[in-house]
Amino acid sequence: MSNTPFDDARGGVSRRRFVQGLGVAGLVAGTGLWRTPAAQARQMSFAVPELHGASQHLTIGQLPVNFTGKPRTAITVNGSLPAPVLRWREGDTVNLHVHNALVDDMSSIHWHGILLPANMDGVPGLSFDGIAPGGSYHYRFDLKQSGTYWYHSHSLFQEQAGLYGAIVIEPLAPPPYRADREHVLVLSDWTDLDGAALYRRMKKMAMHDNTHQQTVGDFVRDARRDGLRAAIADRAMWGRMRMTPTDISDINANTYTYLLNGHTPAANWTGLFRSGEKVLLRLINGSAMTHFDIRIPGLKMTVVAADGQFVHPVTVDELRIATAETFDVIVEPTGQDAFTLFAQDMGRTGFACGTLATRPGLTAVVPALDRRPLLTMGDMAHDHGGGHAGHGNTHDAHAGHAMPVDPHAGHNGHAMPAAAAATQHPASETGNPLVDMQSNPTGPRLDDPGIGLRDNGRRVLAYADLHSLFEDPDGREPNREIELHLTGHMEKFAWNFDGIPFAGAEPIALKYGERMRFVLVNDTMMTHPIHLHGVWSDLEDAQGHFLVRKHTIDMPPGTRRSFRVRADALGRWAFHCHLLYHMEAGMMREVRIEQ
Repeated sequence: MSNTPFDDARGGVSRRRFVQGLGVAGLVAGTGLWRTPAAQARQMSFAVPELHGASQHLTIGQLPVNFTGKPRTAITVNGSLPAPVLRWREGDTVNLHVHNALVDDMSSIHWHGILLPANMDGVPGLSFDGIAPGGSYHYRFDLKQSGTYWYHSHSLFQEQAGLYGAIVIEPLAPPPYRADREHVLVLSDWTDLDGAALYRRMKKMAMHDNTHQQTVGDFVRDARRDGLRAAIADRAMWGRMRMTPTDISDINANTYTYLLNGHTPAANWTGLFRSGEKVLLRLINGSAMTHFDIRIPGLKMTVVAADGQFVHPVTVDELRIATAETFDVIVEPTGQDAFTLFAQDMGRTGFACGTLATRPGLTAVVPALDRRPLLTMGDMAHDHGGGHAGHGNTHDAHAGHAMPVDPHAGHNGHAMPAAAAATQHPASETGNPLVDMQSNPTGPRLDDPGIGLRDNGRRVLAYADLHSLFEDPDGREPNREIELHLTGHMEKFAWNFDGIPFAGAEPIALKYGERMRFVLVNDTMMTHPIHLHGVWSDLEDAQGHFLVRKHTIDMPPGTRRSFRVRADALGRWAFHCHLLYHMEAGMMREVRIEQ
């Protein structure tokens, strides 16, 4: 066991990341910046405050922070980053008095995944006007669910600046598992840049963080392996799409510092355990733009809930958590005194980490980042074979499987809503300067663990592994279907549905009480976590059967996935990609549920 988690740069962190991490560790408890010697920073761990009870007062304010060696200002709740963990109980009536102490900026709080009236949802311009500087808003709603959720600002880029926190709702009935203790783990991404400045940079230079591009040497290697003609054709296709195979994520560790419960890797957040205990880990991705791949070397993770809803337990070595998703997992640490919680970003440019230990101050070896993956035409659904559906990952007997692609099959609506097919693109995509590519054919790929996770020697969670403990809560077949394409233009950093940005799109109208199906088709090379406010999204398998209830559906490139909705919440609701800058750039719609 090591006394420092950073003995070797290849064993976990570059010198740049190491230096940045030592600058950190928290907020100021007074008027000056918090400072500590580097040796202490590696050992100190700060607990995120918890607020128990359904009635609380929350104050949105600002405090100085230092995560990289540079003093900056974060937006906080009750002086905490992340915001305090809110602990409630199913059946409670929640009363939250939220005060905006910001001097110049409107603010808001959205209760992600919580079922509530539209005027309590916290989306300025849809459900309410927002909270003015110096003003307050009284959120009041009844809790109809239990599980792990989170909350965050829905005002400009405040979420990126620190306004996010965890929600834990205890169930009325005992959960279908036993745990001796629990830890809430909130992953996030921090930038020293002002959120608006970062957005402007993305609009001007979308490739800023794409520093690992292919070289002449890579071309020579590919030509020897695949033949000169094939290598040239591959480069030409990428060129026509104005993309490179290294476009995994828009923003990565070249800009971001990744945090676990507000701690950099060097600050070493630590959660305690006793050997042999069952420890429940509530995993929350509260980042603005980052998918994380989480594992704990030496430990298996048993997934027991997804997006707050219980699932049939499935044991894995690793899982990908998209922005805005939550997973509950149980681990049983034994045999050593410390284990590393390791969460690398999808593009393998950096990581967040912490430690599970029997006592404070212990560390374990931090693994090296996995090799940086490259997108393929299969990932983009341009291989005419359905990409990587069913690719090399072993799943249990109950796992669903994506259907093979028939390029001549048409989409037949209700029978197999998400089955791979020759894709019919909306007319609004044709000749559209905001659309730079289309995928065809597409399929669900529910059993594909995702780029960078295939055939890595570890058992990796896929959506096909997730099965709700309950049958379809509605039971009705959808009476109609709405198909939306996720579209964009990389160079312009323009993101939208059907090639139409939010400002120019008509609301999607649903009738109260109807059961309907949304079909999403990802025509872009990016992975988009899609969140519909107000109602559950019941993900379907490749045959159109109910699979798992979620509030956020991740959409890898070239996929076609469907989910059912019961329109049982009147009002105006947001429907958007949860990558913050994609939403800001236009990948958002309004959904209206009316009588």
